[in-house]
Amino acid sequence: MKILRVIVLVGITLSAHYAAAEIGTATSTGAAPEPAPSPARSAVKVFKYTNSAGITSFSDRAPENRGYRVIEISLTCYACNLNSQVDWHNTPLHLTAYSDAINAASRHYRVDPALVRAMIHAESAFKPAAKSRAGALGLMQLMPDTARDMGVADPLSPADNIHGGVRYLAWLLKKTRGNTLLATAAYNAGPGAVERHDGIPPYEETETYVKRVRILHGRYKQALNRPAISGRHVTQASRY
Repeated sequence: MKILRVIVLVGITLSAHYAAAEIGTATSTGAAPEPAPSPARSAVKVFKYTNSAGITSFSDRAPENRGYRVIEISLTCYACNLNSQVDWHNTPLHLTAYSDAINAASRHYRVDPALVRAMIHAESAFKPAAKSRAGALGLMQLMPDTARDMGVADPLSPADNIHGGVRYLAWLLKKTRGNTLLATAAYNAGPGAVERHDGIPPYEETETYVKRVRILHGRYKQALNRPAISGRHVTQASRY
């Protein structure tokens, strides 16, 4: 998961799963185009423009009275592929990989380790050298700027990547008051999108991602025999 660090004037944040491709220019003359993707498209629209201070900025809405470029954002994470043939209810789980790092970060940030494994599975399929088209790196697909913000020295180091990813996930869980579904959606689409839509953003890719992470989370919890206990973890089954 994942964040593309840019100046955002309307409070949206782009996820690390996204790769941007500019698809045209326009000048605002009326209502803003709908930013949410249609079911037939695997993309989200973002508007790139230069503000009055000459700073390049990004928004989920077309700016008024100034030119902008429409950027099409495509998902690249493992669980984001709408055409995936993976059987998420039966795909093999990774129950022992990176146990020391996952357990240490989970204890430190009070996040359910089963959720951490589900996120890593969804983000990179447990491939430590995974790299998205947007430049997200490692097991939890951290963008370089996000990695630095989370204190990650080497995003391709499994231990460092997991520590930073869990730290960011813990922040999202606190921001969503422990709601695992909303935190998962925010990891994928950005916390700004969750706030703007007051829930899971109506993006087919994000909705699919959240469903798959939920399936994996439940399976990892059952397999690890570590149910989330109220007061012990930030994430709680009741918050679904």
